[in-house]
Parts: sequence; structure tokens; C-alpha cells
Amino acid sequence: MRVRLLILLLAIFPFVGAMAQQGSIKFTEYDLPNGLHVILHQDNTTPIVAVSILYHVGSKNEVPGRTGFAHFFEHLMFEGSANIPRGDFDKITQTAGGYNNANTSQDRTYYFELLPSNQLELGLWLESERLVHLRIDSTGVETQRAVVKEERKQSYDNRPYGSWMEKTMQNAFLVHPYKWTPIGYPEDLNKATLQEFIDFHSIYYVPNNATLSIAGDLDIESTKKMIEKYFGDIPRGTKEMYRPSIVEPEKTAEVTDTVYDNIQLPAVIMSFHMPAQGTPDSYALSMVTTLLSDGQSSRMNKAIVDQQQKALQVMSFPFTLENPGLFVIFGLTNNGISPADLQKSIDAEIEKVKTTQIGDAEFQKLRNKVENDFVTGNSTMAGIAENLANYQVYFKDANLINTEIERYMKVTPADLQRVAQKYLVPSNRVVLTYLPKPTAKN
Repeated sequence: MRVRLLILLLAIFPFVGAMAQQGSIKFTEYDLPNGLHVILHQDNTTPIVAVSILYHVGSKNEVPGRTGFAHFFEHLMFEGSANIPRGDFDKITQTAGGYNNANTSQDRTYYFELLPSNQLELGLWLESERLVHLRIDSTGVETQRAVVKEERKQSYDNRPYGSWMEKTMQNAFLVHPYKWTPIGYPEDLNKATLQEFIDFHSIYYVPNNATLSIAGDLDIESTKKMIEKYFGDIPRGTKEMYRPSIVEPEKTAEVTDTVYDNIQLPAVIMSFHMPAQGTPDSYALSMVTTLLSDGQSSRMNKAIVDQQQKALQVMSFPFTLENPGLFVIFGLTNNGISPADLQKSIDAEIEKVKTTQIGDAEFQKLRNKVENDFVTGNSTMAGIAENLANYQVYFKDANLINTEIERYMKVTPADLQRVAQKYLVPSNRVVLTYLPKPTAKN
């Protein structure tokens, strides 16, 4: 992910507009003839606008032997265009008093600018430029190959526990393209030709595979005219997009692996297969992760960190994806505690969820926390723009930004117990044990 400096304006006003908003988040959405889906949210409280574009392409749209392409384009799309000199994308944004960034997942690639609202047209021009006039040449490709290799060294190879996601996905998925991570494998990027990158862009970075989501201080009608000006004449993509239909076989036995790393404290990382995002059981499992580890008073934090003092930290989170994903628990051992001992304590907390239904007071507290998190996710213009795009792309229903909380509120104490019994079982999980590399003997 690319990192930029936040401008003073955005540091001062990030929450004011959305928090002042009453009731539901209103928006306008429509399609251009070329297939570009547009979502506009108007909030004139503060002079800020978030311009974002989500491409429905991630690492799962890649093929074996050519991994890492979507993440590679996250970097390459900042190289410039036919009308933007190389390296000037950031300079133009920052000179206008703005901030830009991008990120890539297994399912999407997302780009955005946060700008003073009088620079809205600039944001539209920038995004249209890299959609239709992106510079893809040998200089840019070789530059970004080096950048991605360095990012991999810093984030995966040389960071303590940095390989956990790659190791987990490799063990959890045998046939589905989730078995590799968005950064891909260096050898695949090394072998890829310039033409292959050009072809990948022409397939996936097209209007009919994109959602333009804008939130903030704007006027709907004038914004529509600007969008037509910059995006209306971009041709629709005509090449077939790879949408994997591969179904990962149900796991029937626990998978374990030991990883020796440059670390001081051992760690235990458990990953249970869980249903795709948007399914009823995914909401229940997400709430189980909140119950177990979200906050100082969560179950695992109180029992394992505070009372038993077996861990410096234990966290659980739902790694929900467009296709079935993972329920992850990460535990970092305390001094002198073995990974096996920590795992035993984590298993005991999971077992409590399975065997004893949550009480009314704790369940209400859990619901309050989930509702608060949902509201907080829509507390900035950037958050609103991104959530609108996500809901549209993944669920074909942008109004879930207002109503998805109802799906969480339908979850019952019995549901929490049921999903724990169904999914949080040893035969459905991968367990990684991280140990310090042995000290070399003289």
C-alpha cells in the first residue's frame, strides 16, 4: 500500500461531516452507457470530497504462474499517463492540498483521493487518466518490479511473523486462487512480459468493471456533468474476465505447520474456514470474533492475557472474502509459555462458546459494540465512499450501508453457539506455530 502525508485540512475535519449527518446515508447511483457504475453521496458540511474507484479485480482473478498482477497494478497506476508525467501523480494531488492511496485484496483493487472540494474535477481527471491513458512501458514495469520486491522483503520476508498470511493461505486453500496472497510470488512477476501486463490492464481496468464512488461536498447535477466529461467516452471493455468458480473442498482434518522465524516470542495462529461475506453464518462468526477478543473486557483478553498471563496479546478477526474465507486467531505467547500451552487456553475459550450460551447482559454488550463499530465505519467521507462501492460490487446493493446492521442484529445467542460448534472445530482449521530460529552453535 502506498503511504502519503495527510494534509492539515483533512486532519482537522475528518469526522465532522458524517457525524453531523442525521438518519440514513443518502446517495444517488446510476450507470454510464459504457458500464461504469457511479455512486454519489452529497454532504456539504465540510469542504472535503473523497473520489474513489473500485475495480473488481484482485489476486483471485490471477492464474498460477502469473500471480501478483492486481497488486502490481496498484503500484503501476501511480506511474503516470499519456498526459501526466512519470512520478507526477502524487505531486499533482499534494499540490492541490490532497492525499491519495490505494490497496489491493484478494477480491478488488481500490484507489482514492481525498481533496478540498474545489478540486473535485481534478480527482475525476486523475482517475480517468489512469483508466484510459495509463502509461505501461518497460521503464515503469521494471521500476515497479523492484518496488514490489522491496515491499515483499519489508512486509513478508524480513518482518517478524510477516509470512503468517502467506503460510496460512497456502495451507488452508489447496485449489482455490485464495491460496496465494495479493503480493504474489516474485518469480511470477519476474517472468511476466510487458505485453502480459498490458493485456491484464485491458481486461480488468475498464469502465464496466469499475465503480466510481464519490462522497462529500459536491453538487449532484454538476458532478454528473463532470463525470460524463471525463468518463463518458471511455470505451467499454470487451474481453472476457476470469471469475473463478472453483470451490475449495471441505476440510476433514486439521493441518499443522511449524515456522521458524527471526522472532523472540513464539506465536500460535489458528485459521478456521468460514462462509463467504454476506451469508448469515458469516455475521454470526464475525460477532464471535468480537466476543472473543475485541476490547480489554473481551473473553480471551481477560482470561488468557490478564488472568492466566499466558499471552502478551490474543486477537481474533473474520477474514471475510467474496468467496469463503477464514476466521483467524493470533496469539503471542508470554515469556516462558509454550505455544502448546497457549493453544490449550485458546481452545478452552472456544469450547466455552460452544457449550455455554452467552448471557443476556454480555450479549447486549456485544450487540452494542457491533453497532458502534458499524456507525464508526461510516464516520468519514472516505469511509462512506469506500463502503458504498464495496456494497455495490459485492452485494449489488449499495443501500446496505444503511441496512447491513440489521443482519447483525438478527443474530441470536443460539446462532453464536451453533456457528462455533459447526465451524470452530479442529478438522476445519490450520494451526501455525511460530518459533524462534535456533541459535547457531559455535
